[in-house]
Amino acid sequence: MVDAPALSVEGLTVKFADRGGDLTAVSSLDFELARGETLALVGESGCGKSLTALALLGLVNPPGRLEGRAIRLDGRDILGLRGEAMRRLRGNRIAMIFQEPMTALNPVLSIGAQIVEAIREHERISRPAARERAVALLDRVRIPDPRRRFDDYPHRLSGGMRQRVMIAIALACSPSVLVADEPTTALDVTIQAQILELIDELKRETGAAVLLITHDLGVVAEHADRVLVMYGGCKVEERATADLLRTPLHPYTRGLIAARPRLGVDNGFRARLTEIPGMVPSLREMPRGCRFAPRCPLAIDACRIAAPPLIPVGAGGSVACLRIEESRVSEFASGGAGAS
Repeated sequence: MVDAPALSVEGLTVKFADRGGDLTAVSSLDFELARGETLALVGESGCGKSLTALALLGLVNPPGRLEGRAIRLDGRDILGLRGEAMRRLRGNRIAMIFQEPMTALNPVLSIGAQIVEAIREHERISRPAARERAVALLDRVRIPDPRRRFDDYPHRLSGGMRQRVMIAIALACSPSVLVADEPTTALDVTIQAQILELIDELKRETGAAVLLITHDLGVVAEHADRVLVMYGGCKVEERATADLLRTPLHPYTRGLIAARPRLGVDNGFRARLTEIPGMVPSLREMPRGCRFAPRCPLAIDACRIAAPPLIPVGAGGSVACLRIEESRVSEFASGGAGAS
């Protein structure tokens, strides 16, 4: 018998009530995440990545609401859970590393007290035992001298150390799913690499599934098993990382990869980068049909009439485009092919 995925999302839709009617921020999103796997969620700002993460943890507040068929965590549908039932899972079976630890951590509590709180919220354990586990967690995420650092406040730590504390809190109850929302924002490149390697190492040790939200395709190439590309709240392409970066099929994916600066190409960094024309549409002005059509060099009338279906490609991949073959040689291709 094949084990159920750690996370299975079916038809996730996030809507916000508005005076002119509902605004759909995430539309009919489907994906699965296996234990020990990293799925990267990529796309421009405003495409729905972070909102998807918040929806998984039940953190979308009114006027927002969730719809869909199911969000299955370890086989249990949690889509309709509210209040205390959701709080018992959040930080326990599914946990999140937020973008900015200085705003996510409580400035008036020591880092050790915050880890202890996360442990005792979900487990019946004495305070001294929770303290010892918190010290062990700080050591596990490579905080120097963890027993002394236990009583430090967030403002006394560097950005990289604060992010390690966030990871320790997220791992405190050994979650099945770890959501990492831009976990290296505002960190220098050396610390970024250390944090991402730490997440990979802990994933291997615990078997947790990781949903990695990022803008950095270099990070995707190094750390993700699969990639899900979002645009305008919709999935436009999902494939194995190596396949997607080698031969992207959706025009939007090709545009993202072509826009990467590449050292030693086109006279170093001095040449103008390839860009995707136009801007991400607002929720109030979402186009009919394919949401990328107004910016797509390959769009035809059929693209503007109805949303394209997800077409299966390769082993477990899919792409939502009526013109896959034409996309292979689009105007983005010269800058995008062969990226890694």
